[in-house]
Amino acid sequence: MNLFFINPVRCESDTMASMMNSGILSTIGNTPLVELERAVKCASFRLFAKLEMCNPGGSIKDRTAFNMLKRAMEKGEVKAGTTIIESSSGNLGIGLAQACRFLGLHFICVVDPKTTEQNIAILRAYGAELSMVNDPDPKTGEFLPARIQRVHDLLKSIPKSYWTNQYANPDNAGAHYQTMKEIVTELDGKLDYLFCAVSTCGTLRGCSEYIRNNNLGTKIISIDALGSIIYDKTTKCKRLIPGHGAARMPELFIPGLEDEYVHVTDLDCVTGCRRLLRREAILAGGSSGGVISAIERKAKEIPDGANCVAIFPDSGERYMDTIYSDKWVEDHFGDVFHLWENEN
Repeated sequence: MNLFFINPVRCESDTMASMMNSGILSTIGNTPLVELERAVKCASFRLFAKLEMCNPGGSIKDRTAFNMLKRAMEKGEVKAGTTIIESSSGNLGIGLAQACRFLGLHFICVVDPKTTEQNIAILRAYGAELSMVNDPDPKTGEFLPARIQRVHDLLKSIPKSYWTNQYANPDNAGAHYQTMKEIVTELDGKLDYLFCAVSTCGTLRGCSEYIRNNNLGTKIISIDALGSIIYDKTTKCKRLIPGHGAARMPELFIPGLEDEYVHVTDLDCVTGCRRLLRREAILAGGSSGGVISAIERKAKEIPDGANCVAIFPDSGERYMDTIYSDKWVEDHFGDVFHLWENEN
């Protein structure tokens, strides 16, 4: 039997805007908020997790992809026949690939050799075209600036192309205004602490703006990767966990979005993920592990009875060859399994 793709059949009266509210795209958002009773031992506060892995593309970036495309359509910047271009090594690329597949749009994802084989396979399954950047930027030694340059080159050479630009697009942040609204609504406005990992700063900015605009008084703790440039431009170290931290300052970042920030290492992310799995049976991605480790570090400073929310951006299924691989962990960190295997 021959297998082939057929774009969904649409009535002539259907518009791309109406398609954004139908089918698989209609399931983006309204993710579960669950209470974690064992994630942080001896905690005197309540901790809830916003499970963004329950979005149809598997991550919080589905919200970002959806909102950036929807707003671009409303502004007339994206139409039938537009080629969407973005630099992404993981979740946003997958979210855009899914949305573009459904909408019948051509999508080019600019990637580099650090992109995992699994993410490459998922992008290709959705029909995305991959543009591989093989050499890092000569000035910084990082792949991200080289990927951004490739995006600009593609925009010049492809008619009717559009860059969603997750690093600077305010509609990235706008998507997470809704994320925060969902959290606050479910907790009846009673939220004392929000713990949020940073990368493009879209989630942080959207949540922060909702909190400030509604005078909630929630304390925002952002969690950044050690070696990321967002809060520390001097510390240089190799980062192994994709989608956490940044090699260039995101244009969406504004000083003061957070009340406090915490740096976590790659090992903190691995340890947090492994403990979260053992204690709560939640298979979460790398930045979620970093969030849990940060909460454990700050636990004694959190008042008794406080309501806290941790945003878990994605699932651990895309980290089976890294964070959840004993061999990978031992190769990079040595024998550290006692950090989580002695759990009761």
